Amino acid sequence: MKRCVVLMAALTFFCTATVSLTLAGDDEKGPEKITIKPTVEKPKKSPVEFPHRKHQEKIKCEECHHTMGDDGKQVLYKEGMKIEKKCADCHNAEVLKGKTKDIGGKKPLKLDTLKGAAHGNCLACHKETAKKDPKKKKLKKCTTCHPKKKK
Repeated sequence: MKRCVVLMAALTFFCTATVSLTLAGDDEKGPEKITIKPTVEKPKKSPVEFPHRKHQEKIKCEECHHTMGDDGKQVLYKEGMKIEKKCADCHNAEVLKGKTKDIGGKKPLKLDTLKGAAHGNCLACHKETAKKDPKKKKLKKCTTCHPKKKK
């Protein structure tokens, strides 16, 4: 009887997982593009049109996505984890007040701003990519993410 219950539980789990993965399709990949609007601290910057799908083709989800554990520490993304918040939901002065990250620059980046989080992750990756491939040197320019506003 015990083996039958265990077998049924395993079979139910397998069927549920298979159906979930089949139904997930492109919806689980998130949007093709994401518009990141200017923050309160930089209202005059143009919105960033982030090509989400293009980035998914080149880097793993956990390179950007994470959440916060009950202890306030970063928890890296794991396959299948739901992305329920926007970056600015945590990367703000209320949630991460005073948090910084040393990336070897002149001064540590502020993680309590969206700008600090984006520059720490996005800009660092863009610079590294441009360093490896000279043809991609434009990646490290501000206008890659912040195109000039049309007048």
